[in-house]
Amino acid sequence: MHFAGGQVPAAYAAYIGRKTAFVAALIVALCAALVFAISLGAAEVPVFAVVKSLLGLEVSRRFDIIVWNIRLPQALSAIVAGAGLAVSGAVMQSILRNPLGSPFTLGISHAAAFGAALGVMVLGSGIMSSTHIGAVTITNPYLTTGTAFVFSLIASWIIVSVARIRGATPEVMVLTGVALGALFTAGTMFLQYFADDVQLAAMVFWTFGDTARASWSELGLLATVTLVASAFFIANGWSYNAIDTGDETAKGLGVRVDRVRMVGMLAASLVTAVIISFLGIIGFVGLVVPHMVRRVIGADHRFLLPASVLGGGLLLLLADTVARLMLIPQVLPVSVLTAFLGAPVFIWLIIRGRR
Repeated sequence: MHFAGGQVPAAYAAYIGRKTAFVAALIVALCAALVFAISLGAAEVPVFAVVKSLLGLEVSRRFDIIVWNIRLPQALSAIVAGAGLAVSGAVMQSILRNPLGSPFTLGISHAAAFGAALGVMVLGSGIMSSTHIGAVTITNPYLTTGTAFVFSLIASWIIVSVARIRGATPEVMVLTGVALGALFTAGTMFLQYFADDVQLAAMVFWTFGDTARASWSELGLLATVTLVASAFFIANGWSYNAIDTGDETAKGLGVRVDRVRMVGMLAASLVTAVIISFLGIIGFVGLVVPHMVRRVIGADHRFLLPASVLGGGLLLLLADTVARLMLIPQVLPVSVLTAFLGAPVFIWLIIRGRR
């Protein structure tokens, strides 16, 4: 944005400053939460020992194993998954102009879960086992993610088709998402019906979203896809701002609305598919976080999307830490906690929308 004489009005500078300060505060909070999340657990590690270990300074071998082999991969997986789901939800809410849009509420997560289950059980991309780490070991992550992506695209195509219907309301689109979720859940149950006892127990356990399942190699793939997609979304923030004003206005501003909408849904579906195929279904993060951030800094996607990335990572990291500590020595899957927290917010959003 340019101003006469190169001067930036004080009010606009303050407007930008507040949003920038909020994003900076999220970065500080996320770093602090990461250190404390690694510190807390069945075996507590002093905060200073965590910091020294992360900086590569000498600490005890026991602390290094706890930090680098157990807690850091899980904490980073929570951050990456939360960031990916939150930014995908923010983009879906914008391009579909639906405040209730998210990978979970629109059935895309369930479609990706069905695709991943199909890849694991039918195409042989994973090994069923019952271990302390997880019930499914992914041997071919590309095949698993590919099948999850294909079915998430099918769900996305149906959602976009509904969005093009004249007069389609957010309620209609959410009902479509509910129907899709039920359909793909039934498909997953169909696969489970023909599984043996071990496979059935493994698949039921796998549907619980759990950040402890990702190893360093899997975390690398998760982080790469999430970072690339997030950078793409942020680079297209102006187009999403234009779409928020209406399709006709956006087209008048030179935005190729149909292309932006389709590519955005493709990218959001890919991020969702990768996360679901490795970690299972984690609901409501993509719905709750964009609304929380939007209430603080508004709907300007230049700031909303980066803040959603950071806020999603922070929220899921905190939820994962609480889930680990609630039932020590038992570890509660983080998806259980996010569902308990997200369901009331979802109901509140529906009531508020009708008003």
